[in-house]
Amino acid sequence: MEARHSALCAEEAEDVVKELRAELAKAGIVLPPLGLDPVSLAREAPCPLVELGRCSVETARRLAAVLR
Repeated sequence: MEARHSALCAEEAEDVVKELRAELAKAGIVLPPLGLDPVSLAREAPCPLVELGRCSVETARRLAAVLR
């Protein structure tokens, strides 16, 4: 049961990353390091974290504007 839950968590996380990447692209924003955190996937029962990474000041400004 736990393995199935972990697989579903990883699949859901991958889907969310794809969705977030697509929505950011619509706003003209690219976060190159956007993806799944490999350390969180390496756990015995993975429940992945989404890695947003670092970005330029301009990208951060654009993200803030979109969120307003």
